[in-house]
Amino acid sequence: MAKFPRRRPKNAAGKQSLFSRFARRKGEAGDRPRSRGIYLLPNAFTTGALFCGFFAIVMAMNQRFEHAAWAIFVAMLLDGLDGRVARLTNTQSEFGAQYDSLSDMVSFGAAPALVIYEFSLRGLGKLGWIAAFVYCAGAALRLARFNTNIEVVDKRYFQGLPSPAAAALIAGFVMLLTDLEVPGVIYPWQGWVLAVFAGLSMVSNVPFYSFKDINFRKSVPFIAVFLIAMFFALISIDPPKVLFVLFVAYGLSGYVIYATRMAKGNPVKLIEKPSESDDKA
Repeated sequence: MAKFPRRRPKNAAGKQSLFSRFARRKGEAGDRPRSRGIYLLPNAFTTGALFCGFFAIVMAMNQRFEHAAWAIFVAMLLDGLDGRVARLTNTQSEFGAQYDSLSDMVSFGAAPALVIYEFSLRGLGKLGWIAAFVYCAGAALRLARFNTNIEVVDKRYFQGLPSPAAAALIAGFVMLLTDLEVPGVIYPWQGWVLAVFAGLSMVSNVPFYSFKDINFRKSVPFIAVFLIAMFFALISIDPPKVLFVLFVAYGLSGYVIYATRMAKGNPVKLIEKPSESDDKA
């Protein structure tokens, strides 16, 4: 009998090839790096934050510390908007990420360090500018570590005190004393402790809640809207005092979380280690 060549199962190889190609393309799409383009809208917010940081430095040099403190707060608001605007408009880019880090270094690193030095630490001599440098160096190291660990860190927590929150501690202290019409040079050691605490907290491994797991698209009870209204009403009573207390509370919250979890024998793991299968792959 004549032997005919055995036919392959219909579409067996084809299906496998198409599936593998689809999986490969899907993986490439998921791991695709951010665009290298430059987009106007999110970078406009970043530029605004950068301007506020520069404005704070100029105001501190002119001894107008209240304006400098408010400029840092405005920079915080703009910094919180640029990333969200980029995600909403699908305009994330590598340029935007790097530009945002440089802007943060000016607005939340150099500007608060100079403001607290001019406001409170100048009379301490070397100890004063060393404390300001500890804060500035802490902000730089915090931003560098954030950029390198952004893909492996637990999204629910920040690794160390975020630089905007550290800047808010400094700005809140300045705003509080200027509102009370008290010269900052009267409390140099309080400013020194605050600058060193903020600088060291930024480079620590203490977990600070990031609020990134809150789903703002999810429906909430009516009482939640009422509580938000009460929150803004509370701030409006005396903004300098209320804001400073809130940021001090957040600055201490990370240590409370750390101590509580350690006492329970369940420390927060910020860095997500790859599994064995990932290492073998």
